Amino acid sequence: VQLQASGGGLVQSGESLRLSCRASGFSFDHFPIAWFRQAPGKEREGVAYISSNSANIYYIDSVKGRFSISRDRAENTVRLQMNSLKPEDTAVYYCATDFEPVTPATWSNPRRWDYWGQGTQVTVSS
Repeated sequence: VQLQASGGGLVQSGESLRLSCRASGFSFDHFPIAWFRQAPGKEREGVAYISSNSANIYYIDSVKGRFSISRDRAENTVRLQMNSLKPEDTAVYYCATDFEPVTPATWSNPRRWDYWGQGTQVTVSS
């Protein structure tokens, strides 16, 4: 199982970035993907979740209306479109997957996920 996260960078407040999580080594279409982030000195937190069939999508409250998660099945990739970025969005962003069912109550718990990408840095300046 491999997850390759990319697309991070340095932007100004209000600008956009699109993160990509390219999957390989497993049946991408059959398992959920989640994006997490971790800021310096803070715990890792769930940002967005997409189920295997894209029917269920969840976000943390602080990114609702600004971030959008989607699957590109042709590219075995999950993307996180981040608009109207704020300095508080600054963090290392990770994607994760798991082969066990994920519930709405547990998706944002990083301990729930077994497989992780390497992370990509997002820095938003004010």
